[in-house]
Amino acid sequence: QLQLVESGGGLVQVGGSLRLSCAASGLPVDGYAIAWFRQAPGKEREGVLCFESRETQGGIMSFLDSEKGRFTASRDNAKDTFYLQMNNLSPEDTAVYYCAAGRRLNGYCDSSPRIYDFWGRGTQVTVSS
Repeated sequence: QLQLVESGGGLVQVGGSLRLSCAASGLPVDGYAIAWFRQAPGKEREGVLCFESRETQGGIMSFLDSEKGRFTASRDNAKDTFYLQMNNLSPEDTAVYYCAAGRRLNGYCDSSPRIYDFWGRGTQVTVSS
């Protein structure tokens, strides 16, 4: 079983920044795509971005146009930890942010939550105006 633990959420003001972390453990993650999703109250879960597995080219895929230029991603392979740096936050970014892992597409990413088999419990991000 692959465990995913998110951290780094909190309450920030408009224009602020947060860095979310997703720590993976329990299984080797080399073959998994690791994705960040978010879910706002009353809305469907939507993909934010995704790290392709190290068994592929290990690229990063963005799923949201609104995040481009504001969100950046990085990974620490030694720690099996995946980061989401979020800058210039707006109230529309308020959501629970989840980390997910899947390999149904052989380590490639997809914005559909259905291809991911393991999920963390999420971390709350609240942006106040």
